[in-house]
Amino acid sequence: MMSRSRVRFNVIRHRSYTGRVNYLGVFRYEKRYAAPTKEQRDRYMKGECEELHFGPEGQIMLILYPEAAYLKDDIDDIRILFTGNKDKQKVQDEVRRLVEYHEQKGNRTGSFVNGREV
Repeated sequence: MMSRSRVRFNVIRHRSYTGRVNYLGVFRYEKRYAAPTKEQRDRYMKGECEELHFGPEGQIMLILYPEAAYLKDDIDDIRILFTGNKDKQKVQDEVRRLVEYHEQKGNRTGSFVNGREV
């Protein structure tokens, strides 16, 4: 039996200057092996790319393509594909949020002490 992974996405309709309707959006994959589809890879994730690393030990990776941005969080096994120019601008906020979340998460562990340890 094949397991299905959860994918959350927001789709935006965009009318280009040629009159064609393009569907752009943010696709969130919540499992490590739930990657973008072959169609998405062929359409958005091609051409030259720039790879940037953030977070503890560089485990948050941002790959910038001409038509998309792909964010990989190897700590929580989350992948997010941002397509279109408006959504690509959101990726910087998401990177900052993830880095801050993991920094705070590291500071929280071990902060609880029960009465016997005092």
